[in-house]
Amino acid sequence: MEQKVYVIGIGPGAYEEMTIRAVKALKECDVIIGYTVYVDLVKEHFPGKRFLTTPMTWEVKRCEMALREAEAGQVTAMICSGDAGVYGMAGLMYEMREHMELGGVKITVIPGITAATAGAARLGAPLIHDFAVISLSDLLTPWEQIEERLRDAAKGDFAVCIYNPSSRKRADYLRRACDIMLEYRSPDTVCGYVRQIAREGEEQHLMTLAQLKDTTTDMFTTVFIGTSRTRRIGEAMVTPRGYHYGTND
Repeated sequence: MEQKVYVIGIGPGAYEEMTIRAVKALKECDVIIGYTVYVDLVKEHFPGKRFLTTPMTWEVKRCEMALREAEAGQVTAMICSGDAGVYGMAGLMYEMREHMELGGVKITVIPGITAATAGAARLGAPLIHDFAVISLSDLLTPWEQIEERLRDAAKGDFAVCIYNPSSRKRADYLRRACDIMLEYRSPDTVCGYVRQIAREGEEQHLMTLAQLKDTTTDMFTTVFIGTSRTRRIGEAMVTPRGYHYGTND
């Protein structure tokens, strides 16, 4: 009896932004497991499947459920928004398989379009050169460590993509992150954000770093802070890669 779990990144939200490989795997599965919001995004496209959900912060329980279903012979999918290996469930699934001593369960990770790349495409090309992706959520990472990472990225003049910029309990975290960036970057640094990427109510905005500091965001917002060379070209946020053009040399 085959014991199989797919850990699938379903992309930012819209079915059209899910990869062909992800769709094929979900069609193969008997059971689809995920955070309630993510299951609601895919449910209508996969009729006849058995869906299991848990609320936010129940990630360990979710992985346990998936592994038990696979152990019982059900081809199982654990779905994650964006990419399964970028703040997703892929790592925890491997850890839980080891913890539960279920080495016979095969885990296959299927990548998806993460918010960093989906959001960047909507704003233009902010991540064309070296960049850092940093989450401001301190549920699993101490704020002191997040602050250190922000400072290192600012010192290195990386473009920075910020996940989980704020929440009801962390209302001032983006402001604090911007204060760190402003120690090293001009207030006029080009920035932007995209909210509800590929979902109903999507919105996107460009602004300066000084303006971003006073911007209200939430857990469904992805923020982009440009480098010292990032600029606006028309309505696009663009970080130059360094190509030379305009001459025949």
